[in-house]
Amino acid sequence: MASELIFREKQNSDLIDVAISGEVDIYTSQQLKDKLYSLIDQNDSDIRLDFKDLTYIDSTGLGILVGALKKAREKDRNIKISNLRGNIHKLFLITGLDKLFLIE
Repeated sequence: MASELIFREKQNSDLIDVAISGEVDIYTSQQLKDKLYSLIDQNDSDIRLDFKDLTYIDSTGLGILVGALKKAREKDRNIKISNLRGNIHKLFLITGLDKLFLIE
């Protein structure tokens, strides 16, 4: 069973910071999609995802991130990712997502 997915959100003047903790998998990916799409639809700011406390993400979650990035870019916005753990950073390198997302 997947762990709970927790979001902590903070709005700055030109950026929405969203800290995500837990695991993104087939069971929790819809929560991630709903949260990101809602933020993109309701705000005019870029989004920074803090993955410091994200312990796992599967291909479903990666697909959600790509879809959210596409949606954000259609509105001339971007999604930045910070604090990638080693195992998740490796996934971004293997899949080439490190070239799509701004990684801090």
